[in-house]
Order: sequence, then C-alpha cells, then structure tokens
Amino acid sequence: MSKIISKLSVALVVALFVASAVGQGAEKSDSPGGVRGEILGEVDALEKKYVGLADAIPADKYGWRPGEGVRSVSEVFVHVAVANYRLPYFIGTPPPDALPAEKDVTDKAEVMKHLKGSFEFVRKAVMNMSEDEIEKTSKMFGRDRTYREIGFFLAGHMHEHLGQLIAYSRMNGIVPPWSQG
Repeated sequence: MSKIISKLSVALVVALFVASAVGQGAEKSDSPGGVRGEILGEVDALEKKYVGLADAIPADKYGWRPGEGVRSVSEVFVHVAVANYRLPYFIGTPPPDALPAEKDVTDKAEVMKHLKGSFEFVRKAVMNMSEDEIEKTSKMFGRDRTYREIGFFLAGHMHEHLGQLIAYSRMNGIVPPWSQG
C-alpha cells in the first residue's frame, strides 16, 4: 500500500510541475487561442525572463564577455532585440527603418528599451497574423516555411540566447530571478 501511495505522490508532483510549466507560457489573458496563442504564450514567458534577467544584471556587467570575439552581455540582448524586429518580416511585418547595431548599444537603460520594444513588436506581428495564415508559407533562409514554423523559430532563437545569457549571468555570480529561492 505504501508503494502505491508513494507512486501516487510522485505522479501528483509531476502533474503539478507540468501544470505549472504549461501555465507559465500563457500569462496574458488577452491572447488569442490556437497557434497564435501558443506563440504569444511563449513570447510572453520569454519576455518576462529576458526583462527580469536584464534588470538583474548590473549595468557594469553589460560589457562583460566570456572571451575575445564573443558577444558581450549587451550585445546578446541587442542581438535578440534586432532579431525580434527582423524575423517577423517573414510573417508579413516589415522591421522598423532604423535598428540598433549590437556593438553600438551598451547602456543598460537603452538596451532595456530596445529589448522591451522588440517584444511588443513581435506581439503585434503575431496578433496581425490571422489564424487562417498559420499554414501560409514564406521563404526564410532559403526554404519555404509555414508561418507556424517561423513563429516557433523565433521563439527558439530567443530560447537559445536566453540560455547564453543565463550562462553569462551564472559566470558572474548572478542568479536568474526565476531561480531564486
């Protein structure tokens, strides 16, 4: 009987963990359903982590880089912001005329402004795409991709660089806000 209770306890903990993880992706109540809602859930969760981490990293660490020829903290944040402005082009939303250069924006407040603005831009681009367009294709990096693929490619790019920034933070003794106590 105790083995059954133990297995049920483990199953309950796993179920609660999964429910918590799924809930983190859908934080905004004004998100549409369907694929757009899934993409926006990812964008919302990523924005919260990016902005939280950008805020947690001290301004004097924005120039830190793990080695010569590797992007600095500010350059990674700006790289993500610029990609957030450029990649929606493939789902029908052209980027703004003027975008920052990674190496030119090093001030924490300026980096945060570009980062937050880029997430808002992505959100608007996804909202402007109709659910009927999800299977529409666009040529991206030499091959046809559905708008669905492009949306998840965008989120994947953000996840990749979030991992990079987490490593940078940990190397500097900074614990990401969502990992604290």
